[in-house]
Amino acid sequence: MSLEDDSLGYHETEPPGKIEVRTTKPTNTQRELSLAYSPGVAGPCREIADDPDAAYQYTIKGNLVGVVSNGSAVLGLGDIGPQASKPVMEGKGVLFKRFADIDVFDVELDHDDPDAFVESVAGMEPTFGGSTSRTSRPPSASRSRNDCASGWTCRCSTTTSTGPRSSPARHC
Repeated sequence: MSLEDDSLGYHETEPPGKIEVRTTKPTNTQRELSLAYSPGVAGPCREIADDPDAAYQYTIKGNLVGVVSNGSAVLGLGDIGPQASKPVMEGKGVLFKRFADIDVFDVELDHDDPDAFVESVAGMEPTFGGSTSRTSRPPSASRSRNDCASGWTCRCSTTTSTGPRSSPARHC
């Protein structure tokens, strides 16, 4: 079999996709479910409302990276669109989990406009402790790294048509 045939077989094996979401706390009893959701979840919500940094103590935020793509520069495949980039973004999530034990949500955005892309990524700041984006066309690659979210401190990396670039933790 060819690499392409092996890859298709690998990706279509049940369950679909390469990543999943699992609970990290017990959720077997009504009491545990009440702590995970309502009404028990109100306690952490109030703490985070008083101190937004408490999100790192009570939620997954500190170990969650958004892998964001508009599908315009996908591993030598070029501009294949956001939907077709999903297997690559899931694969990047596998690498984060396997080698750094960092959880990832892949987010594929249907934006060709750099401003819309940047605005969308910036709007996700409450969810993620950091992000990595896969874009190709300047200025969107540099915009997503430099202008993304006023006040979003994270490690940012982008991949452009000239190769990967990374910046240390800073506002991005």
